[in-house]
Amino acid sequence: MLNILTQKHDEQEETHWLSVSDLMAGLMMVFLFISIALMRNAFMERDKIKQIAVAYQENQVFIYEALNQEFVKDLQRWDADIDEETLTFTFKSPEVLFNTGEIELSTNYRALLKDFFPRYLLVLQPFQDSINEIRIEGHTSSDWNHNSTDREAYFKNMQLSQGRTRSVLDYVYNLESSQPFQNWIKSHIAAVGLSSSRLIYHDNGAEDKVRSRRVSFRVITNSDIQIKRILEEG
Repeated sequence: MLNILTQKHDEQEETHWLSVSDLMAGLMMVFLFISIALMRNAFMERDKIKQIAVAYQENQVFIYEALNQEFVKDLQRWDADIDEETLTFTFKSPEVLFNTGEIELSTNYRALLKDFFPRYLLVLQPFQDSINEIRIEGHTSSDWNHNSTDREAYFKNMQLSQGRTRSVLDYVYNLESSQPFQNWIKSHIAAVGLSSSRLIYHDNGAEDKVRSRRVSFRVITNSDIQIKRILEEG
């Protein structure tokens, strides 16, 4: 009788452990499927971002090539260049742009902008859906006058660079050729004064005071917005 009871007890214990092991195996399978699903979603999101990154790079290249093709013959006579990485079109001759310490455009700069800006808008027109903003950026050297502290010079130059970019925007906005684009200009082009925050340096590390004084037109694409939109749609 005792043997029978012992045998039944052993069978019950074995059944109990089998049930627990089956449960653990089931839970492991559930966790495995969850892990696979999460990894799949992560890979899908990664691939989407990768696709956007590739499209963004291609779009950058297309914009740069379009700008370069349009203006390649003008860059030398304007003393200008186009940066492929930042899509920044920079006029580098401060003596052509403004008189020292002034915000009013020189006669030569007005003529240059009258030639440049309508063509610039037309080149960018096919890419408008991918453009978040165009910034007219004003830069100065770190100098102001001999009696100024670094802080005073920085904020005086901030005021100067802001005034200059506003003058540029005001002029190009009111060009007759800009009339069809005025609504787009108002919503997409900003005048930004950067003072001496982005100086240019000689190879020896000294500030290039002449080249630091410049005005740039910079295209900022909406790649980050596009990435967010595609991920939300997914």
